[in-house]
Amino acid sequence: MPRTALAAALALACLAPLHAMAADTALQCEKLFDSRSGRMLGAHTIVVRDGKISEVKAGRIDVAGARPIDLSGHTCTPGWTDLHVHLGSQSSPRSYEEGFRLDDTDFALRGVNFARKTLMAGFTSVRDLGGEVAPHLRDAINQGLIEGPRIWAAGKSIATTGGHADPTNGMNSALAHLVGPPGPTEGVINSVEDARQAVRQRYKEGSDVIKITATGGVLSYARSGDAPQFTVEEVRSVVETAKDYGYRVAAHAHGAEGMKRAVLGGVASIEHGTYMNDEIMALMKQKGTWYVPTISAGRFVADKAKIDGYFPEVVRPKAARIGALIQDTAGRAYRGGVKIAFGTDSGVGPHGDNAREFVLMVEAGIPAAYALQSATVHAADVLGVDDQGTIEPGKRADIVAMPGDPLADISAVMNVDFVMKDGVIHKNATRGAENE
Repeated sequence: MPRTALAAALALACLAPLHAMAADTALQCEKLFDSRSGRMLGAHTIVVRDGKISEVKAGRIDVAGARPIDLSGHTCTPGWTDLHVHLGSQSSPRSYEEGFRLDDTDFALRGVNFARKTLMAGFTSVRDLGGEVAPHLRDAINQGLIEGPRIWAAGKSIATTGGHADPTNGMNSALAHLVGPPGPTEGVINSVEDARQAVRQRYKEGSDVIKITATGGVLSYARSGDAPQFTVEEVRSVVETAKDYGYRVAAHAHGAEGMKRAVLGGVASIEHGTYMNDEIMALMKQKGTWYVPTISAGRFVADKAKIDGYFPEVVRPKAARIGALIQDTAGRAYRGGVKIAFGTDSGVGPHGDNAREFVLMVEAGIPAAYALQSATVHAADVLGVDDQGTIEPGKRADIVAMPGDPLADISAVMNVDFVMKDGVIHKNATRGAENE
C-alpha cells in the first residue's frame, strides 16, 4: 500500500484515546485462569508496572502505591491471540467486485475499524495471514496512532498459478492479459527458485510470518477447494528460505494430500485442515506441526452457502461441502492428540466475533480449559515468543476479564468487559471504571 494512502486512512480514523496508566496498577480478580496448568484459581491480584506484570498475589488485596481496579465477579485470563485473521476485509455478497472497485485507502479505513473491534473482543495479539493492509496496520498500532491488537503480518500469501491466493483468479482473459501473469513478486510461484524469491519479497515488504496456500480454497474464484497446489520441494524451499529470515510458515490446507506435502515440507501450522485423516494426524504429531482449525469460518461459509447470491456459483458448492466439516475435524484432531492452537479466519466471518470460536471448540468436544490454552500458551508457542500467553511476573501485561467463569460456562468469553494490552487499558466497563 502506498504510504500516502495509509496516511489518508489514518487521518480520517477517529478513535477513543488510550488510557495512560499510573506507575502501578492492581487488578483485583475474583478468579484467575492459569494458562500453563489449565486450572482455574481463586482470587488473585495482578500488579502491573511499566507495561509488564510485576507481581501476582493470592487474594484480592490493596497494594500500597498501586491504583486498584475492582474486578470482583470476574475471571481474569491472559490476553487472547487469534492466529488466523484478515484485518483488511470482511466477507459480504459484494466482496468479489470490491476488489476491482475499491482502493488501498478504502481497505485501510476498514482495517482500522476491524482492528479495534478485535482488540475490544479480548484479542491482544493476532496473526494476519494474508493481506497487504496488515503490515501498515501493525506499524500504526505499534506507533500508538490507532488502537488494535499486536499483529504478526504475513502480507501477500504465496500461491501457485490458479491457486487460492492467485490475485488474477476470476479475471476475464482480456483483463488478465492486460495485467500480465503474476509472479513471485505478486506471491505466485511455480518452482523452487520462485519460492525462494517470493519469500525474499515478503521480507523486503516487511512481513513477520509466511503463509502458503497449499491447497485450493473455499472462497477463491476457482472450482477446487482441496486439490494440492504445491510440491513438497516447493514447500521445503519456502520453509528453508523463511528460516533465513527467522520466519515461520503457516499453510492454508483443506485436502489431505496438500496437508501431507505441507507437513513433510516443514510448515509450522496447518490452517483449516478439513479433510485431515489418521495418516495426517500421525504425521503432524511426529513433526510437531500445530493445527489451527478456524471452525468459525467453516460454520459461516456453510450457512451463507444456503443464501442465493451471497457467493458466486463456483464458490457455493465448496462452501457448503467444506465449511460444514471443519468442526468435526477439530474434535477428531483433539481426540487424536494433535496440538491445537486458536484461529478464526475472521474476515471470512465478522471481526469482533472472534471469541465464538471458543464456544464452537467446546461444542466439538474440546475442553474449555484447553480451548483457552489454545489462545494463550499454545498461540505463544506457535508464534515463537515467550513474553505473553501467561499471567506471570515479567510477562507482557496483556489481560482480559469477563463476568463469570468460562470453565463452567464457555459462553462467558462473549462478554469480555475489560481489556489491557501492554499495561494500557483499552476497555473497562466494570465497577472499577470510576477509578480511571
